[in-house]
Amino acid sequence: MILLTGANGQLGTELRFLLDERGMDYVATDVAEMDITNEESVKMKFAEVKPDVVFHVAAYTAVDKAEDEGKELAHKINVEGTEIVARASEEVKATLFYISTDYVFDGTLKNGEYLPDDLPNPQNEYGRTKRLGEEAVMKFSSKFYIIRTSWVFGKYGHNFVLTMQKLAREHSKISVVNDQFGRPTWTRTLAEFMVYVMKHGENSPYGIYHLSNDSVVTWYDFAKKILKNKEVQVIPVKSEEFLQKAKRPKHSLMNLAKAKATGFVIPAWQEALEKMIGSLDS
Repeated sequence: MILLTGANGQLGTELRFLLDERGMDYVATDVAEMDITNEESVKMKFAEVKPDVVFHVAAYTAVDKAEDEGKELAHKINVEGTEIVARASEEVKATLFYISTDYVFDGTLKNGEYLPDDLPNPQNEYGRTKRLGEEAVMKFSSKFYIIRTSWVFGKYGHNFVLTMQKLAREHSKISVVNDQFGRPTWTRTLAEFMVYVMKHGENSPYGIYHLSNDSVVTWYDFAKKILKNKEVQVIPVKSEEFLQKAKRPKHSLMNLAKAKATGFVIPAWQEALEKMIGSLDS
């Protein structure tokens, strides 16, 4: 049995649809069904469900708010909540999947790609809490997959693709940073990878994986692709001109070789974007 946390979020919703599609048994929880920051609530749900696998995708993801007004909540959810879930998973001998982020890195590796065992050095509060969450998983769980991802977009929730489309309806010009490089990740690709790894454990040893869609892009070029059929001008700007509370890594390319070695086929972000936008129209 699969236990899913954060079931109403962007990735959680994608996972629910995928698991339904494939006829797989799972119990979906969000804060109303199981508050991950409340140890008693988690223990009760785990005792009831007795999961073999835990997809822990609940997280505080408001990157800029995490710098000030959301700082305490980000720590409570991403660190304390993750430790509670990791302990509970270990107690029932469940395999734990934890979703992390490229923001655990500082973004200074300009001409290379971050490997799963490279030393993290988060530069903002969100990245710091996700790294502490990773450490909690490694400390309290003996059967775990930490999956770091980046630039997540999808049909559900709040993300860059939907934001760009909304801005294009409201403005004739949009400014987007052109000096941050990364790899976008479609929630569908990430959800499929999680299910694939769960089913093909013989090809997927426990540990840290990096998973995004393939091919590198800047936020500016990503925006241009998203809005290619829209009557809007996309203007490139430097990060310094686009003030945000949280510092973003300029080069957060993560090496995908370990994920590819499992046998999972990773589509390019262009293909993923086309399918995702197509699904909005259907």
